[in-house]
Amino acid sequence: MKNNNLKIAKSSTQENTLLVGFPSNGLVGTFSISYIIHHLKMRQTEEIEIPDLPATLFVEEGEILTPIRAYSKNNLFVIISDVPFDKYLAEEFALAVHKFCKKNAVKKIVIVSGMDTMYKQKNTPKIFGLITHPVLENILYNNKIPKFLNGSISGTDSTIISVFRKTKIPVLVLYAECHPFFPDPKASIAAIVTLAKILNIKVDIHDIQNKIDKLGIQHRNLMEETIRALQQQQKQVRPPQIYR
Repeated sequence: MKNNNLKIAKSSTQENTLLVGFPSNGLVGTFSISYIIHHLKMRQTEEIEIPDLPATLFVEEGEILTPIRAYSKNNLFVIISDVPFDKYLAEEFALAVHKFCKKNAVKKIVIVSGMDTMYKQKNTPKIFGLITHPVLENILYNNKIPKFLNGSISGTDSTIISVFRKTKIPVLVLYAECHPFFPDPKASIAAIVTLAKILNIKVDIHDIQNKIDKLGIQHRNLMEETIRALQQQQKQVRPPQIYR
């Protein structure tokens, strides 16, 4: 009988780690980081403010939420955005993330995002890793994550990478193959399983599927907003992709 629980030994590493998720291809980042927040029962610690972001509030089970929030549990921190960014807001967001990292002594960042590859839906989406600093090479090696070797990156991903590659805080971007125009549950599940290995936490595949289905219903309109934002970004540069 197949065991759907992924059990990983606890890590001895106590470095402060930041996870970052925002709407992108397939809503992979949004779904993956949302799941981790709820699964680990993380506590909201603050609201991240971006001056030029249009005034927007969300209501979840009667609780009023701002679009960009920070959560934490032990040495793990999360910043999640429920709104997509244009290229100008993306830079403000990246700088806000950097400010948060300095304040909380964050030692490394993991971003989860989607990669438009139009993979066949019958196959399990592949995960690729892109790092800004060689110090994170061991994470790719230990978790058997293939490198993103050739291609182009744009939008919020490239803005954050551009900011942090000039700093001492290393960034790992996990790219999941996904459908660019629809929420992609399979890609999100693949990303969560990979993230669980990196963080040394236990997840249940059935639980992930149930939570992702619920998130898909809650975020139906977000995909349309994300597509519009991605299309706006594509007027400047090509979308994130990988060449083989």
